[in-house]
Amino acid sequence: MKQPKSKNTPLKMGTKAPNFRLKVTPDQTVSLSDLLGKPVVISFYPADFSPVCVSQITLYNKMLPKFKKYNAQFLGISVDNVWTHLAFAKDENLHFPLLSDFNPKGEVSRLYNSYNEKEGVSERAIYVVDKDGKIAWGYISPIGINPGADGVLEALEKLQSAR
Repeated sequence: MKQPKSKNTPLKMGTKAPNFRLKVTPDQTVSLSDLLGKPVVISFYPADFSPVCVSQITLYNKMLPKFKKYNAQFLGISVDNVWTHLAFAKDENLHFPLLSDFNPKGEVSRLYNSYNEKEGVSERAIYVVDKDGKIAWGYISPIGINPGADGVLEALEKLQSAR
């Protein structure tokens, strides 16, 4: 069966990454602007507990030491609510923030061309934002395919060697 390709395209390299402030718990938020000064990896994904998302997000959890080698902060974002994120993070023993793009639904995903209107979920999109808040790399994968981490690691390597 052929995998449907996303109609969305990633934001262009070099453009300013849209700032956001999203809930990570019912009473705590994280914003992109708070993290600038180091690279930030943002992974938009469709849903907590879905098979491909579990595979993808747990891969990134295992890759955290490699991301940290580049001083990069990793963030996961989906339209699920904070309670689902907290359960998912506990169940999978995740060590990075899962941010809720729940209300208004998909607002940040839309800013990053990463919202699937038909399905009402975030696309499987990954961005690397440089320390100055510009898009260094972006990729939108077909929704049923785990994009892995190779592109992220290559982008982080390029950022580090450009210094």
